[in-house]
Amino acid sequence: MTMTLTEPAAPVTGRATVRHRRAQRIAKLGFYVPALVYLAVFFGYPIVANVVMAFQDYTVSSFYQGDAPWTGWDNYAAVFGNELFSATLWNTAVFTLASLAFQFAIGLGLALFFRRHFPLSGVLRALLLLPWLLPLLVSGTVFRWLLDQEYGVLNHVLLGLHVIDAPVGWLVDPAYAMTAVVIANIWIGIPFNMVILYGGLQTIPEQLYEAASLDGASAWQRFRNVTWPLLRPVTTVVLMLGLIYTIKAFDVIMVLTQAGPADATQLLSTWSYQLSFTELHFGEGAAVGNVLVVIAMLFALVYLRVVRTEQDGR
Repeated sequence: MTMTLTEPAAPVTGRATVRHRRAQRIAKLGFYVPALVYLAVFFGYPIVANVVMAFQDYTVSSFYQGDAPWTGWDNYAAVFGNELFSATLWNTAVFTLASLAFQFAIGLGLALFFRRHFPLSGVLRALLLLPWLLPLLVSGTVFRWLLDQEYGVLNHVLLGLHVIDAPVGWLVDPAYAMTAVVIANIWIGIPFNMVILYGGLQTIPEQLYEAASLDGASAWQRFRNVTWPLLRPVTTVVLMLGLIYTIKAFDVIMVLTQAGPADATQLLSTWSYQLSFTELHFGEGAAVGNVLVVIAMLFALVYLRVVRTEQDGR
């Protein structure tokens, strides 16, 4: 048996070590570059361009000529001085809060219901995801048929049950239009709340419920003292993400009412669109868009603060 002696590897010199570490840093930065380029092109540039546009008298010719007079805060003054601003802000608040409250309540109820094991629970849970899978344009079109004044299913059912005496103009009457779009948005948002809350419920140990039952706790006491405290981190995430998603709702409003009738369902998002692409007041439309961005960013900061506080408390 022969033994082969190998020469010891040459020690890495200091210069080679520096080059190796530099190469590692460059490689790490290389992984960041695609994400940074994506954020800069698709998020950074539109936001910066929108902020600049809000301080300019931008017209259609400005897109071709590239020049737009600087107007300072005139666009913001025009927006805040418009009597539609307060009504639009109120509509946005009502739409967002009502949608969030019912989406969360119904989603939590369904998540608690499906936590129990029964036949076909998986199939039913999958069917409830359907509103989430459909494009918003499809969901809005379906609700437009359901809520139509002449041939809508809802009016036929209510007339058959003698709840109403005459067809209700859900989408054409200012008194009912906001209720109609909120109902549609609730239906669209329920699956998101249910899925996230159901996932949170699965992380709660079953032994805690068994111990609470042995102590004689009722169903309400088990929910109040076991489920709710342990589900609170997930609840915060669901509400914050739902709020940020709902406050910028646009598709469902445009499909159902096009922000009418008589601006009854006019939100900040739809008003920004109408100012920019219907009335061609691009500067004012950009100003309304910036107001919406600021509101969404405030809630995003609150969400990040809450998440950081909960992580520090663990």
